[in-house]
Amino acid sequence: MIAHIDRSRALEAFRAYTENYDADNTNIAIKIAHTYRVASISERIAGTISEANVNFAWLLGLLHDIGRFEQVTRYGTFFDALSIDHAELGADILFHDNLFGSFVPQESQEMKAIAETAIRLHNKLSIPENMEEKTAMYTKILRDADKVDIFRVLTEYPYNERYSNLKDLVARDEVMKYVKEHRCVPREASAGRANELEMLIAQCCMAFELEYPESRAIVIEQGYLKKLLEKDSEQLAIVKAEILKALGKTISPHEQGRSYDVTPPGRP
Repeated sequence: MIAHIDRSRALEAFRAYTENYDADNTNIAIKIAHTYRVASISERIAGTISEANVNFAWLLGLLHDIGRFEQVTRYGTFFDALSIDHAELGADILFHDNLFGSFVPQESQEMKAIAETAIRLHNKLSIPENMEEKTAMYTKILRDADKVDIFRVLTEYPYNERYSNLKDLVARDEVMKYVKEHRCVPREASAGRANELEMLIAQCCMAFELEYPESRAIVIEQGYLKKLLEKDSEQLAIVKAEILKALGKTISPHEQGRSYDVTPPGRP
């Protein structure tokens, strides 16, 4: 059973936690804004699924990147491969260090178990096929919401500067094959020798594995992914055609033209 969630209490607990970190640091500020937006997007996706509790989905969004604040403070980077798996770190902080109780003091064991699994798996390439149905649903909602807002993050400072000049770069065939297969690019294929074009392609390919129609609708309507794909690169043009082909298969006319308010509560 999903316990009652007091959003005001949860927001206050999140703000109290993040006050331990320097909000003037660009990386910290980015993650605070990202957190609020993922919470809101999670709620919206859950609102289209009859079995989902929108308040719990919202809470998962609020908690999903708790590990990022400690990661960037300890290691000075958001690259998991160069530091630590932020999802595992966040789940350890929440559930091994008992921080979760400050957000939901009357949590049920089922709720706690689902939340820990969803947060640990939100950044993984895939989730186990044999997951319990309810746990899988909330995990997929959270993963979708995170991907949706990452497209926005990549269009804004400082990440937009990383992809300012791509026209002379070439992506390897081993990266482009995942585009043709409509799959996410595994970290091992985009790491090490990856250039900025390959990194951007890998991030855009997250759109292929969005689970829910509402997630795909938000991506199209917000336009951030389209903005990324319109950068000057022949290979990105191929990626764009394949992604739009994939999204077009699942977006129905009634899902188009809707607006989404994802303004962080209490933030400009």
